[in-house]
Amino acid sequence: MKVVALAGGVGGAKLADGLAHCLSPDELTIIVNSADDFEHFGLHISPDLDTVCYTLAGIANPQSGWGRIEESWVTLTELKRLEAPVWFQLGDRDLATHLERTRRLREGETLSQITAHFCRVWGVAHPILPMSDDPVRTWVLTEEGELPFQEYFVRYGFQPVVRDFQFRGAESAQPAPGVIEALSQADVIIFCPSNPFVSIDPILTITGVRKACLQHKVVAISPIVGGKALKGPAAKMFTELGIPPSPLAVAQHYAGLMNSLVLDTLDAQFELEIQQLGIQTLVTNTFMNSPLDRYNLAQAILMAIESGRL
Repeated sequence: MKVVALAGGVGGAKLADGLAHCLSPDELTIIVNSADDFEHFGLHISPDLDTVCYTLAGIANPQSGWGRIEESWVTLTELKRLEAPVWFQLGDRDLATHLERTRRLREGETLSQITAHFCRVWGVAHPILPMSDDPVRTWVLTEEGELPFQEYFVRYGFQPVVRDFQFRGAESAQPAPGVIEALSQADVIIFCPSNPFVSIDPILTITGVRKACLQHKVVAISPIVGGKALKGPAAKMFTELGIPPSPLAVAQHYAGLMNSLVLDTLDAQFELEIQQLGIQTLVTNTFMNSPLDRYNLAQAILMAIESGRL
């Protein structure tokens, strides 16, 4: 079975890692949101790509889910002394990634070429593709004005009230090499439990991606459990947009695009309503607090797909 996973953020990275432990590199391709990329201290930073790559490489910080394990903070400490803007925390190991990515970009390499090189160095065998080599940037339209995503998310702690989103540059961005090919050959496309608005939707704006999804089985995993996001601002975003956060809200957000939804046992009461939308369901434990949890969830999803339950 060939699987393509669309991912972003910590939740997406964790399921991608679980899938990678169930499927061979020939069976799994991971397409990652790059619309939250930004420049800081003149460096090109790719938070979602790095989180996914670090996680599959086994070098992600297990406490935060992002950044590097066994990180040090010498550079950040010195920047603080110099009264530099340090709202986005860059550890020393993480900083090396951004320095080398920026150098390679300036020498003419593409984001996908650089990502492939980093994965080889870190021992990641499964293909990890940015959604595009072209710049696409998420802007959050809030009651306090328009904010680049990382400023909204990190600098202001996702506190401003959300009114809408824009993916600037998406109208002209082309899919990265291998993206459409992987989608066209997939037996199933999995939307990881990533934020629907700012992790999955940007990928879907890239030319040909949504069309490819419409031609295949799509299984989504709800990032909302018990009315809350497992991590990040997804539930808050639903609420501020006037939508009660729930797996039903996730199903309605992806309506017409996905065939099946995986929801947590805490939300079993939504199963019938979701099924009435013509969407198949799987109710299981979706918490991924350990590598074993990731593997078990991925295995449960794949077994349900193979058996026709999803």
